[in-house]
Amino acid sequence: MTGLKAALENLKGAGCRTVYLDGSFVTSKTRPNDYDACWDEAGVDPAALDPVLLTFDPGRATQKAKYKGELFPASVIADADGLSFLEFFQTDKETGRAKGIVAIDLRGLA
Repeated sequence: MTGLKAALENLKGAGCRTVYLDGSFVTSKTRPNDYDACWDEAGVDPAALDPVLLTFDPGRATQKAKYKGELFPASVIADADGLSFLEFFQTDKETGRAKGIVAIDLRGLA
């Protein structure tokens, strides 16, 4: 949770208003071990954004080391079908059916 909170704080400081959370945080797991998220780019000042949040090295190792999860701009294409990360996270990988994710309104983050 500390890595996720740090990422959310940086995104909020850069002007981001909404982050969408996926991964084991939106499953029935009692203790999620990581998270995947995407963030709405509207209003974000790239100069105020931690460059790590725009580092997509193999396995997103840099992001995982600092924030303990993976974060992507929501509108970036995620797969060969042309789905954005926001759309991709809302699609069940096994069935292709729609699934829920968690939207976090950063304006309320203290």
